[in-house]
Amino acid sequence: MTLVAEYGFVLLVLACCFGFFMAWGVGANDVSNAMGTSVGSKALTIKQAILIAMVFEFCGAYLAGGQVTETIKNGIVDSTAIPPDLFVLGMMSALLSAGTWLLIASLRGWPVSTTHSIVGALIGFASVGVSMDAVNWGGLVPIVSSWVVTPFLAGLIAFGLFKSVQWLIMDTEDPFRNAKRWVPVYMFLTGFMLALMTFTKGLKHVGLHFTTMDALMLSCLVGFIVAGIGIALLTRIKVDAEADKSFHFASVEKVFAVLMIFTACAMAFAHGASDVSNAVGPLAAVVGVIEAGGDMVVGGKSSVPGWVLLLGAVGIVVGLATYGWKVIATIGKGITELTPSRGFAAELATAGTVVAASGIGLPISTTHTLVGAVLGIGLARGIGALNLSVVGKIFTSWVITLPVGAVLAIIYFEIMMLIFL
Repeated sequence: MTLVAEYGFVLLVLACCFGFFMAWGVGANDVSNAMGTSVGSKALTIKQAILIAMVFEFCGAYLAGGQVTETIKNGIVDSTAIPPDLFVLGMMSALLSAGTWLLIASLRGWPVSTTHSIVGALIGFASVGVSMDAVNWGGLVPIVSSWVVTPFLAGLIAFGLFKSVQWLIMDTEDPFRNAKRWVPVYMFLTGFMLALMTFTKGLKHVGLHFTTMDALMLSCLVGFIVAGIGIALLTRIKVDAEADKSFHFASVEKVFAVLMIFTACAMAFAHGASDVSNAVGPLAAVVGVIEAGGDMVVGGKSSVPGWVLLLGAVGIVVGLATYGWKVIATIGKGITELTPSRGFAAELATAGTVVAASGIGLPISTTHTLVGAVLGIGLARGIGALNLSVVGKIFTSWVITLPVGAVLAIIYFEIMMLIFL
């Protein structure tokens, strides 16, 4: 009798618990990627940021999280080279390993990469617990290269966005009037980008399919609706002459604070879509094997069950609501001084990069992408605007995350082997 046949229900319950634990860690640690810039620039309070993130992280995870989940589930380890029993125990070990490291990092206030955590854990159990051939080394190339390319791209886009703000608004004769003129355009871009991702990729997982032309038209409509809401909110903002005396752009920054509400929603949605996969990808693989009665069917493009995405989405929300506040300060205040106009550029650049990667199923590091964007903003103001000691600590935590995830996964895998086999 196989392990799955004998302990199938127990393994399923344990896998769900470990998956929820991992999702909690994603919410507790990676919420800083979605909300740190909003809080750091004082566009939102921590309570407002968490409320926004709870809604849009959930929507992103459930509506658009399936594509990257498929890559985590099938693209990193070669399921055909691993016996089903070892595969199930290995995926559970990876979830527990990554969840443990995220718990430690969150308690310490370190913004680490959840993608590194789970990828390192998967490599650890497969290469040491099974064999080197069990790792899909070729499939890792685009994933690993994305960890370098995406921060660079996000930094480049953020640099360009911030420069466009300077040219179109800040360096003009009437910055406040030009801010009211151009900020709705940025709002349109935010709404359009998110809607396009959702209509073309995400909603397939809930049974809705759109043609490219339908998706473009609907996305334009959503963009105009978002811009319209933004314009309505901007009419309430008046020039604050008193505040402008102490800071010349105080009134302009109030306009960008409204924009940051929308980019914060976009960032939370994009983050949920990208990082829910880190928690539910291995869980979906375990569920696939158990539902097949122990047969190795996970190598195919099986759909991710909706309830698995739901479990991951709920876990992310619980994590950020209970412990997300601690890591927010590191991203929002530690790297460089952020104002709403700077924070907007960082968030929109990150959201755009993450959404594009999620659309093609590439599990990138949201942490790396956002830090790259924030560094781009800092560099736009000169190298002296960066707190290089904080940047150094963040880079160090990135370097150790993957090997720590691998080592923990190997330890947990051996323990589970002793218990179940």
